Amino acid sequence: MVRRTTEIRLRVVKTKTKAKAKAKARTVVAVAVSVGAAAVLLTGCGNGVVADPVDPGGQAVQAVTSAQPPTARTCPETDPTAPQSAPTLIDGTPANTPEGERLSQAIGEQGSGAFADIYATQITDHPAGRVALCVTDLARGRLLVEAAHAADLEADPARADLYLSPYAHRTLQAAGDKLIGLKEAFPIYSVGAGHGAVVEVTSTEAGAKSAEFKARLEKATGGIPVVVRKGEEPTLLEGPLTAAP
Repeated sequence: MVRRTTEIRLRVVKTKTKAKAKAKARTVVAVAVSVGAAAVLLTGCGNGVVADPVDPGGQAVQAVTSAQPPTARTCPETDPTAPQSAPTLIDGTPANTPEGERLSQAIGEQGSGAFADIYATQITDHPAGRVALCVTDLARGRLLVEAAHAADLEADPARADLYLSPYAHRTLQAAGDKLIGLKEAFPIYSVGAGHGAVVEVTSTEAGAKSAEFKARLEKATGGIPVVVRKGEEPTLLEGPLTAAP
């Protein structure tokens, strides 16, 4: 059984002390061929403008233009499995900052809605209190942040930093769907969207080393880059699922 994985771009894992925020956040568990959703969360208050890396001074948003600035930065890559310190502590528990979390939640809702065609991914608390938003169009990305603020006035738009990604999240998901169930020389354990730039696949160690396997997967995605890593074969559950008492 192939798993579809979804990027979880959060600094820390929520705990029971954050139950209310956890219920609001759309954290997606990697399950067998589940419907993917953008990993999102959000907070903050006050009025402001988007401080994107092309204009780090946070000047007023200029007139919308379809041309991308030549110095626009690409979406940062992070390893969610790598150990890193928590952005903050809430009642002694490691957690995301409330400001970053709230803004991330508001942005994610817009990214999975009206702006799904340009939304790639986001990283909460990158750095602490800010949200790195990766989009395929910076001008519309600014409109996305404005829409997030309009939907939640306490989500501070000045805490968002814009980056460019070559592909929208839904584009990578659609490409990944073409690989699910594909019969190849090596098994495919999981499929996911990687930082708005690649389709991520896990397979055997031999599959991860095979240039031919990678090339065949990229042909199946229509030319969208594929990264193959060594993974673990999913464990199949036996017997019916029963609700916990």
